[in-house]
Amino acid sequence: MMLTSATIVSLNSLLADAPWARQKLMPFAGRNAMLSLEPLNIGLGIDGDGYFTEAAGSEADVQLVLPLASLPKLLSGPDALMADIRISGNADFADALGFVLRKLRWDGEEALSRIIGDIAARRAVLTGRSLVHWHLQGARSVVENLSEYLSEEQPLLVKRNALEDLAGAVADLRDDLARLEKRLGKLKNH
Repeated sequence: MMLTSATIVSLNSLLADAPWARQKLMPFAGRNAMLSLEPLNIGLGIDGDGYFTEAAGSEADVQLVLPLASLPKLLSGPDALMADIRISGNADFADALGFVLRKLRWDGEEALSRIIGDIAARRAVLTGRSLVHWHLQGARSVVENLSEYLSEEQPLLVKRNALEDLAGAVADLRDDLARLEKRLGKLKNH
């Protein structure tokens, strides 16, 4: 399957720069894992050097199931995504695989430096970060301005303080009404 091959190539390119990860996976050579991105299934095997291969058989020693709807959490980092993964199977293999997948990181600057050189790669990464920060700041400003407009200029939204004041006034009114009902009840009994 093309998706499996692309996943294996991508993961192995990360493993090539991470000898610690290959060392962690080497004891599980010959084992299979099934990564299910519901409804997609990717069978992964481990070779003797700690790299991923296509699964040798249909029987998985470990199964990692992740709902497809959870993928946007990847933007927050792998740790946010790992909370949604259901793992079953061999505990030692699952632990090693989970550790490697959580800690494996792509170093874009390193990869880019191989193509354009260290200095140019560093400048490109810093420029990229600056652009991302500028876009995020711009989006944050738009949201803040829209919120202010909808709560101040065109009051479609209620500010938290106004809502809390209203809740306090309603509680006071409820208490006053309860006291008035008690007084009326006493007057009726007389």
